[in-house]
Amino acid sequence: KLADVFTYHLAEVESVETLPDGDTLYDINVLPNRAHDLLSFRGIAREVSGQLGLKYVDPTPMYKIPASSQTKLVIDIQTSSCRRYMGRIVRGVKVGPSPEWVVKHLESIGQRSINNIVDATNLVLFNCGQPTHAFDLAKLTSEKITVRMAADGETLTTLDKKDVVTKAADMVITDESDVLALAGVKGGTKAEVDDATTDIVLEVANFEPAGVRKTARRLSILTDAAKRFENDLSPELASYAMRELSALIVEMCPAATFEDIVDVYPAPQAPRTLAFTTGGISKTLGLAVSVEEIETIFKNYGYEYSREGENFTLSVPPLRLDLTGPHDMAEEIGRIMGYDKVVPTIPKIDFTPKQSEERQRMLAAREQLLRDGYSEVMTYTFGKKGVVEVARGAKGKEFLRTTLSDGLKAAYELNRLNAPLLGLDEAKIFEIGTVFVSPEVQEMRVAYADKKGVIESTLEEFTRDMSHDVSTLEPTVSSRKFSAWSPFPFIVRDMAVFVPNSTDPAELIALASTAGGELIARAPRIFDRFEKGDKTSLAVRLVFQAHDRTLTDADVTPLMENLVKNAQEKGWEVR
Repeated sequence: KLADVFTYHLAEVESVETLPDGDTLYDINVLPNRAHDLLSFRGIAREVSGQLGLKYVDPTPMYKIPASSQTKLVIDIQTSSCRRYMGRIVRGVKVGPSPEWVVKHLESIGQRSINNIVDATNLVLFNCGQPTHAFDLAKLTSEKITVRMAADGETLTTLDKKDVVTKAADMVITDESDVLALAGVKGGTKAEVDDATTDIVLEVANFEPAGVRKTARRLSILTDAAKRFENDLSPELASYAMRELSALIVEMCPAATFEDIVDVYPAPQAPRTLAFTTGGISKTLGLAVSVEEIETIFKNYGYEYSREGENFTLSVPPLRLDLTGPHDMAEEIGRIMGYDKVVPTIPKIDFTPKQSEERQRMLAAREQLLRDGYSEVMTYTFGKKGVVEVARGAKGKEFLRTTLSDGLKAAYELNRLNAPLLGLDEAKIFEIGTVFVSPEVQEMRVAYADKKGVIESTLEEFTRDMSHDVSTLEPTVSSRKFSAWSPFPFIVRDMAVFVPNSTDPAELIALASTAGGELIARAPRIFDRFEKGDKTSLAVRLVFQAHDRTLTDADVTPLMENLVKNAQEKGWEVR
């Protein structure tokens, strides 16, 4: 049941495993938008209590707060990428094995125990989601910690024994002489806590996420700390983490003494509120949500809010960095209630379609030109001349066209040269398209070309004097069913015969059509004719093409031989 609660209301559960001690381990795929609060036991506990309506028990009052003395620790933040840095000196610690409960707690989530001080920092990381660190005070040159951007070429050896050379984009933690750690990524061996350590400096800080991510990715140091910082954390979490870490050190090392906390927080996180309405939430979700349902959710989660009628104002919890607007509240309320409650319905749209006058004029112009024997073409919108330039356009295509005629002339010339192969007596083409007269003005124009030349006009001018009403035009030619052309090449064959002068050329065309069968790609046509005495020479052209293969001479030769035979049987003389 709990796995379903997670999956359907929070984040997908990848697996559920029963441990040897009877406990249950959930592998939850927390997405980046909630990593700032859900990559922690505390964050998950708040969600479970809110989802199930259980009381959330805040552990803060349970932590024993150690008495502290005045400190000489100095924190110097020299970069805005460090948003908060808390430091505390603890003296008289005894580094050694952790209590059994700590070891089992870490092992249950796949972590290993190192020593009581390091384990305490890891417990805080997983309990509340805030990375922490501890330095050996005796290994520092002074009681001063500096947070700054690195210089190119600085070096350190990380705790996993990796030698690192910094770049200027990296952020580092230093004493007065050496780099101690890569901020938010990994500590160094220079101030590593070991069995001889007696005095430590506790670090709880907040760093800008993008810089941490870039450093971690550049150096391939992907730590639990870097994962949390790169998804952003609230600086407000640091104070809780310092309290928890201090309490754990007290428990691990009862004889230790604590100095005052040094907290440098240049720009504290400002309180945030979100205003929204019940109606707005309902409209966004497509689900009727009542005031009572929203209030129940807020009370279960312990959110502070105020309400006037259907108007809510929520005091956004500091850790919920993902709540920025009313749309986020719709998502929040929707996921908690369950998206299965949103019943899909097709929206009712009551409107009467409006005919586009320009579209009707285009239909009219196209129908007219098709009836007149023209074929439609589409030429490039881009060219090497014009008044509207295209950013980063291809060479020779840097401008939007100002006329259809230029492109149509080139297209006409290509079609004119290939007209015989296309089975056409002459090339006649047209185009309907947009031209760009200026950056602000566009025109729809019509241009058509034949052996007489190219004529271009605006679409309105072309259709103005047409005899029929363009607004009521129904397509005729364009309503024919489209038949795909073959992607394979065609073969052209010619045959000339002498026939009596009285012979109708249509007889030869019919004979050629029958002989070619299904491989005839277009109707045979007479392309040459002359008379010689009482006979006429007719030359017919046949175009063969298949839809499933490339034809060869072996396919076409028998068809032509059959055509010759049929012609001879009619008494015609094949030339």
